[in-house]
Amino acid sequence: MAQTLQRTPLHDRHVALGARMVPFAGWEMPVQYEGVIPEHKAVRADAGVFDVSHMGELDVEGPRATDLLQAMLSNDLGRISTGEAQYTLLTNERGGILDDLIAYRLDDFRYLLIVNAANRTSDFEWLKEHEQRGADVRDLSDQYALLAVQGPRAIERLGLSPAKAFTFDQATIDGVECMVNRTGYTGEDGCELLVPAEDAKELWDAVLARGIVPCGLGARDTLRLEVCFPLHGNDLTPETDAISAGLGWCCALEKDFTGARELREIKVRGPELKLVPFVMEEKAVPRQGMAIAGGGEVTSGTHSPMLDRGIGMGYVPAGASAPDTEITIDVRGRERRARTVRKPIYKREENE
Repeated sequence: MAQTLQRTPLHDRHVALGARMVPFAGWEMPVQYEGVIPEHKAVRADAGVFDVSHMGELDVEGPRATDLLQAMLSNDLGRISTGEAQYTLLTNERGGILDDLIAYRLDDFRYLLIVNAANRTSDFEWLKEHEQRGADVRDLSDQYALLAVQGPRAIERLGLSPAKAFTFDQATIDGVECMVNRTGYTGEDGCELLVPAEDAKELWDAVLARGIVPCGLGARDTLRLEVCFPLHGNDLTPETDAISAGLGWCCALEKDFTGARELREIKVRGPELKLVPFVMEEKAVPRQGMAIAGGGEVTSGTHSPMLDRGIGMGYVPAGASAPDTEITIDVRGRERRARTVRKPIYKREENE
């Protein structure tokens, strides 16, 4: 018997707009409205809004909340203050990546973790399993909706004041109070609006009324790949580690957290494989799972709307990971040349 897909509070709005709905991480989500390319370009040029209410919200509260998270998350929460957020990893005993997430410091004794939809339940269970006295972990996901408003004009169109990336505050947008998080997954300016589920439709309507284009998960994927933001389940998994994935910068290896010792060892000896971005030299679209000659594999691939060519990321042997290295990808039985590049693949100043 097929499992029933979950729906966000905005499902009816998507259907009314003619969105193409697809299964994603156990949810029925809009993959596109007008089309991936026009939605992608709207975000690069102006502003678009994504319903990302399928993401999970975990609340960690108590006098030992910081102690618990410092022992479980890779980054150092001591580096952020109330009103600030931090990209971090939830790791297992081998240093594998259970999830990548953002931790928001609400106050000295309370944090909000926004986690990937597919990992919401497993993240919650993992943290509950390691819960300490004085730190209470709760899954509040069903209480909230989350709208990602992204693009160079996103903040202006919302009528918000500029603010530093990875900060957050409360604001009212056309009468709807929400938590405005200066975070995103597109490489553009913008924010993610966290709002009670019952206010989601009113906020969505207000955002669209301000001339912001509705966008689906298809454009979200092409946007994030152009700027080399990894996707858990593709580029990051419990079998891949932060050093190999190029995420050593968000691992405070001087502190003890789950898997820290193993990550220190990998850093010292050097990883066998490294996650690299690449651009196709021949006409072809790389896809997840395609073999890279020499023992590598594509983890994410697409056609870049801004560069009009195939792009991707994949793990290659460390010796072949330097930028400007030619690699060969098996694209449906045909060898196609590609070249590794520096992050990000798309840079606005070079392509305007």
